[in-house]
Amino acid sequence: MKLGITGLPGAGKSTVFDALTRNVSDGVHKGESRIGTIQVPDSRVDVLSDMYHPRKTIYAQVEYFLPTHQEKKTDRNFLTPVRDCDALIHVVRNFGGYGFEEPTPYKDFLIFDQELVLSDLMVVEKRMERLKLDRKRGKLVEQELSLLSECLKHLESETPLRRFREIAGAHLLRGYAFLSAKPMLVLFNNEDDDERLSEMKGDGDSWEDAMIIRGKLEQELGQMSDEEAEDFLEEFNITASATDRVIKRSYHLLGLISFFTVGEDEVRAWTIKKGTEALDAASVIHSDIKKGFIRAEVISYDDLMAAGTYQEARKKGTVRLEGKTYEVQDGDIVNFRFNV
Repeated sequence: MKLGITGLPGAGKSTVFDALTRNVSDGVHKGESRIGTIQVPDSRVDVLSDMYHPRKTIYAQVEYFLPTHQEKKTDRNFLTPVRDCDALIHVVRNFGGYGFEEPTPYKDFLIFDQELVLSDLMVVEKRMERLKLDRKRGKLVEQELSLLSECLKHLESETPLRRFREIAGAHLLRGYAFLSAKPMLVLFNNEDDDERLSEMKGDGDSWEDAMIIRGKLEQELGQMSDEEAEDFLEEFNITASATDRVIKRSYHLLGLISFFTVGEDEVRAWTIKKGTEALDAASVIHSDIKKGFIRAEVISYDDLMAAGTYQEARKKGTVRLEGKTYEVQDGDIVNFRFNV
């Protein structure tokens, strides 16, 4: 999972990046894009590792991407680096202080969101011109042209494509990587003592997720040892780190779940979309497993914990065999049987 950190100049994107990755820039590579890869905390992996004592324990990972030159945009090419991200983290300034005007979070959110819409509008208009020429040459482009016409209608009304999930997720449009179609987590970057979530207006049924982050405070906490941070956590009423909270919301936003493979060699968490069938889950591990798929031996994490051991779970009948179309559930422990 790759999340692109975006927003208006002065929103505190670098501070938020530092808070989420716990990696403060030393300034040596100032102006360059930054990537931070962190493990997804999951107590289930810890428990399974203690149970199996594997040679390797591998957690799922999240990649945060902070593109460069966002502060110096002269055209909408400054948005290009985040087109290959799975989702966007839109950092919105909600702090004041010396040298800052009073924050206007909802206005700032709309301003940047319109940048995404305009960027997509330019892509759609250019592509539609090309397709209309192709149609005159006798090429079959009607389905794609029809979908782009729908996109054009919404974008011209200044509405982001993520509000229209069926269009945004259409197979023919995947190659466009529309920015306004990407799931968005809005992070209101608050002052240290401000725990309030800014009031947002608009359509609440089909819209982005939002939460607060006290970026500067969380950046400082990320550099402390557990002992040093304990008092600060209590003082500022922080029950979970920014990293943990953002990952949890990101998984929910993208509809992601985790399943596990276990053994003496390795205990590992794998990330898939909710609703993924066993055959496709197998391909996440290796294409050969999908190719030679026979059955999936499955037990839920909770059933394994209740039984105490895999052998005892077998006796209780909670280990079961599933076929290709079985939808893998969050927390499933899966052993794929295959032959190639």
